[in-house]
Amino acid sequence: MPWSADVVIVGSGVAGSLVACRLARAGVKVVVLEAGPRVQRTAALAQYRRALIKVPESPYPDMPHAPHPVSDNPDRYFLQNGPDTFASAYLRQVGGTTWHWLGTTLRFVPDDFRLRSKFGIAVDWPISYGDLEPWYGEAERELGVAGDPEAELQAPRSQPYAMPMIPLSYSDQRTIAALHGTPYRVVATPQARNSQRYDNRPACCGSASCIPICPVQAKYDATSHVSQAERAGAQVVADAVVTRVDVAADGRISGLVVTRPDRTEDRATARVFVIAAHGIETPKLLLQSRTERLPSGVANSSDHVGRNLMDHPSQLNWALAGEPLGMFRGPMSTAGIEHTRAGDWRRDHASFRIQVDNRGWAWPAGAPESTARALSRRGLRGADLDRAIADHSSRQITLTPMVEQLPSPANRIVPDFDQRDAIGVPRPRITYRIDGYSKRALEHGRRIAREVFAAMRATETHEAPGYVASGHVMGTYRMGTDPKQSVVNPDQRAHDHPNLFLLGSGVFPTGAASNPTLTIAALALRAVEEIRKSV
Repeated sequence: MPWSADVVIVGSGVAGSLVACRLARAGVKVVVLEAGPRVQRTAALAQYRRALIKVPESPYPDMPHAPHPVSDNPDRYFLQNGPDTFASAYLRQVGGTTWHWLGTTLRFVPDDFRLRSKFGIAVDWPISYGDLEPWYGEAERELGVAGDPEAELQAPRSQPYAMPMIPLSYSDQRTIAALHGTPYRVVATPQARNSQRYDNRPACCGSASCIPICPVQAKYDATSHVSQAERAGAQVVADAVVTRVDVAADGRISGLVVTRPDRTEDRATARVFVIAAHGIETPKLLLQSRTERLPSGVANSSDHVGRNLMDHPSQLNWALAGEPLGMFRGPMSTAGIEHTRAGDWRRDHASFRIQVDNRGWAWPAGAPESTARALSRRGLRGADLDRAIADHSSRQITLTPMVEQLPSPANRIVPDFDQRDAIGVPRPRITYRIDGYSKRALEHGRRIAREVFAAMRATETHEAPGYVASGHVMGTYRMGTDPKQSVVNPDQRAHDHPNLFLLGSGVFPTGAASNPTLTIAALALRAVEEIRKSV
């Protein structure tokens, strides 16, 4: 069936669902097209429990018509050109990747918006921290962010958090005590997780499974705003893969071609189109929509669509603390070292933060299952094994530096027209390299982890030799004021097409070191009025 609306939105993740909700409440006729299916939480939980390999994507369907990468095998969907492997995964389903995000909602710091003017590095954003600060407050209310207003986060605030902070874990408290007198400060992490009932969702019950799924929806996911948008009158269509963007002779978007799982095609028309389909899928869609008149694809007169791909390269460090820390309780992370995100040293190496985990060695080593296997191989059985597992698991600590990556036009995603999925859509081909600026920051983070472990009298210290992905895909259709160097303007309107808006972390000119979701949400909310006025 064809769809017609004032605004058609592609993607039902945090950006698409927030905009759909706000527009529908304002009386705008909205249709949201989502490539993947609707997911029932109880079914996803059951699938996760049955999964033999428990990775962040294991609770969720990987549909032939809407395939997605998986953490333990990114090449199953991505086609890699190297020289480094791009391994950040995401979901294609109603609610998007917020189903399996951690929930961290750090703001960027003011210097993140002015790298070029202050440090001579990369580019400046076309907006300032001050421009976005009120929208950060709006986003924190919409997502339901619990935070400590006294935490030193280098990001000035004009509004309170939506909720009191999630309490620091016992492990956090012992780490803070061990670091007393050192240069390093562990502070509470703001997070979109309920510390009390909020937005008709319960308080966190401490299941320690934020990734891959919150069993009670205390952690925010975008299905909250999908439901609100539908109640306000928006139509959300699942299993509707947008495969082509059509452009009229006057440069305006005239419609979208939608392919169903059975390969039948429909069409969606609107006055205004919003594409918020993730930092990989959005540029792939624009580029695969090439025509004889637009041989470089849609919105790509700058040749920047698909370029400047960024993530937060991360490095795993784990050890056995000299005292019990009470691991595997509460949210998977409640604190971090954040003061490393800002400083004049950014001329020389990247900004970074260090996440402090509450899940023992789960990320680097697959604990607690790996702990039981390792101890049983030592010959321990029965009560001796039980005591050893309890002691070892309680003292496991993991520190993860997550570093900023500079934009580079050579880091890019393009559609591979020779390698297609089950419904004939090109798969993404990725060229990716970690720059020296980021690698120097990873080494600084590794050094700090060693010092923290020493302060905690840790033994059995380990350092992963390479990097891991963070799932923070940014930069592939960046914003700017110069149409020759950017894809969208500061309102996220495409330079080339007046009725097309592109939302999501793809608009980030630079990636900072903070997790991107809160900034995605703030930018989406900031764009709503421009979208509404364009209808």
